[in-house]
Amino acid sequence: MSSGRNDPRSFLAPSAPWLAETLRGAPPVVPHYIAGRTETGGARSSPVFNPATGTEVAVVGLADAALVARAVDAAKTAGPAWADTPAARRARVLFKYKELIEARFDDIAAIVTREHGKVLADAKGELTRGLEIVEFACGIPQLLKGQMSDNVGGGIDNWSLRQPVGVCAGITPFNFPAMVPLWMFPLAIACGNTFVLKPSERDPSASILLAQLFEQAGLPSGVLNVVHGDREAVDALLAHRDVAAVSFVGSTAVAEHVYREGTRHGKRVQALGGAKNHMVVMPDADLDQAADALVGAGYGSAGERCMAISVAVAVGQ
Repeated sequence: MSSGRNDPRSFLAPSAPWLAETLRGAPPVVPHYIAGRTETGGARSSPVFNPATGTEVAVVGLADAALVARAVDAAKTAGPAWADTPAARRARVLFKYKELIEARFDDIAAIVTREHGKVLADAKGELTRGLEIVEFACGIPQLLKGQMSDNVGGGIDNWSLRQPVGVCAGITPFNFPAMVPLWMFPLAIACGNTFVLKPSERDPSASILLAQLFEQAGLPSGVLNVVHGDREAVDALLAHRDVAAVSFVGSTAVAEHVYREGTRHGKRVQALGGAKNHMVVMPDADLDQAADALVGAGYGSAGERCMAISVAVAVGQ
């Protein structure tokens, strides 16, 4: 483990000293987060650039299969106790987590802007959308209620209940480094699962701060783990026998790979790929307004939004 200026243990302390360090010109090392501890690891590494300026702002280690296995083992070890935690207690952790995200809102948005390159207003917008999922997950005691139907047949009752599936994995894209992870792990964890997140290696730091804040909110160590990497880390997650479910957002080609390999290894998989979004302009449309909307929808956030318009269909004149 490295020490000194790039010591991962001080990478995202509450005062966020790494932000000032980055501005001074020393790219920090982005650590992995396993069982409540930050660590550097992996024989390979990759630079993290701010695409708005071309400046190298960090260096991230790329996990190999052994490091991924340690993260999965940590999640598996933490699983039974967390699954046995009453839903109401899990919800209290999520309420506190929401408060901590709000308290560090500007720091998280600044990290997103620095590594992704989107303007600060867009970074705050995506974090707001992610925070909405945390708010939704706070209602998990009501959402997890089962159903009971009495005497559906002769002497037969029907009932259902919802139980955790175990270790879940999330593989998230570069275009929304805070929002898409927040789509995944708060709900999975609220339902009693444990989680291994593999964010994009192009803008990895927001996920580390989000994980640390969750543990500050009272989440037990090992329930949420973060590993950085490329295809090697992804394939290790897809093949690991203790990963029960995988959620992916990214390109269609990779989505097909994730779905094929994940299901081949017996996992539940949801894989969201690219879209071809159309905008229909009707004959009675206000053309100035339509043109303005088209430019914003097609090129906002550098055209990297999942719902970015790629085709405009003019009807009539």
